[in-house]
This record gives sequence, structure tokens and C-alpha cells, in this order.
Amino acid sequence: MKIDIDFDRCESHGLCALTAPEVFWIDDDGYTQFVPEPPESERDAVEQAIDGCPMQAIKML
Repeated sequence: MKIDIDFDRCESHGLCALTAPEVFWIDDDGYTQFVPEPPESERDAVEQAIDGCPMQAIKML
């Protein structure tokens, strides 16, 4: 599984970090960071983060 964030759309609301904290986090500067190839065990959490992103900035490749 691979994921990507469109940083032109992302506003770092942090909902993804709350939903899938092993994959997404907000850095010290307030920007969203992520694991581009998370383990398959995180698939459900990633799918929930994708669905919950208010800016629709996350996609699974």
C-alpha cells in the first residue's frame, strides 16, 4: 500500500493524525507528515483517514 498527500490541498487539520497516528502526524512546525508506504496492518486506519480528510488531500496509490 502506498499513500500520498496533496500538499496544495492539505491544511494540516490533523484529523488523519488522530485517525491513524502510526501513519500520520503533525510536526513541530504544524505540518502534516506521513509514512508513504505504511504496513498493510494500517489499511483500515488509512482508509478512515482518507474518508475523514476535510480537504480530500489524501489518496491511496
